[in-house]
Amino acid sequence: MQQKPAEKWAGILQMRVEAAESGRSFARRQYHEGALRIIRPHYLDANGQVTYTVINPGGAYFGADRYLLEFETEKNSELLVTTQSATKVYKTPQGPAFQQMNITVGENSVFEYVPDQLIVYREGSYRQVTSVQMHPTSTLLLSEIITPGWSPEKTDFSYDELNTRTEVKVEGENELKRLVVDQLRLMPHADQKISGLGMMEGFTHTGQLLLADRRLDDELFEKIRVLAEASDTYTGVSRAGTGEVYGVKCISIRTLARSTGAVSALHTAIIDAVREEVRGQSPLNLRKF
Repeated sequence: MQQKPAEKWAGILQMRVEAAESGRSFARRQYHEGALRIIRPHYLDANGQVTYTVINPGGAYFGADRYLLEFETEKNSELLVTTQSATKVYKTPQGPAFQQMNITVGENSVFEYVPDQLIVYREGSYRQVTSVQMHPTSTLLLSEIITPGWSPEKTDFSYDELNTRTEVKVEGENELKRLVVDQLRLMPHADQKISGLGMMEGFTHTGQLLLADRRLDDELFEKIRVLAEASDTYTGVSRAGTGEVYGVKCISIRTLARSTGAVSALHTAIIDAVREEVRGQSPLNLRKF
C-alpha cells in the first residue's frame, strides 16, 4: 500500500492486517486521512477474526468527492469490514462522487466486506471501482445493497447515475488471472421506464453478493439457491466469471426486492451458511445498536 497525495482524495483509509501467534488477527498498519475514520477493533466470536467499522464523520458523499480505501490481509489473517451506517450520496452538481477500493487477500486469509446500504438521492451520481487480488487459498466475500433515496416528488429513481464495477484476480506463480468482473450501471433519466419491463421489473432495491473460495462446491451452491428461492426477493444465483482460476470458484448472487430489509435478510442467511460450511464459523452478528 502506498500513501496517495491527500489533495486528490476527500478521504483515505489504508489497513494491513496480520495474524498473531495466538491466532487473533490485528492491524499491523492503519492510516486514515480526511473524511474517513476507523472505529477500534472488536472480535465477534472466538475464532480470532478482527472486525473494523468505517465511518465518515461528514455523514455523506458529495459532488466530486473522491475516496480511497485499501485493505490487505497477510498470511492466515482474517478481516471483516463494515460501516457505521448507510453510505449516502446527495446531489452532485460538481460531478459524480467516486470510491476506489483496493483489496489484497493473502495466503490462507479471509476478507469479508459487509457494509450497510448505499443510498443515492435525487440528482446524485455515484461511481465505485473495487479491485481485488487474492491468493488461491484465500476467501473473499463482498456484499452490496443499493437503496433509492427519498425525493420531494416521492419518486423512487430520481438519482442521475449509479455505476459500480468489481474485478477479482487470482495470483498464480507467474501471473494474475481474472476470475470475475461484476458491473452494475443504472441511469434512470436515460430510461424513463426504469421500473418497467427489462430494467428493475417493478422492484426498487437491488443487492449483489460475491463469493470466491476453493470450497464453494455444488452442495453449497444448491444450499444458497434454496435460500434465495425461500426469500422475499427475486434473486439469481450463478457460477460467475471464468468458472475456476487456480482452483478458486466464484458464486454471484444478484437480487431485486422492495425493501432493504429483504435484501439484508437474504445476504445474512447466505453469509451465515458460507461461514458455517466453509470455515466452521458462527453466524454473523455485527452488534450494531
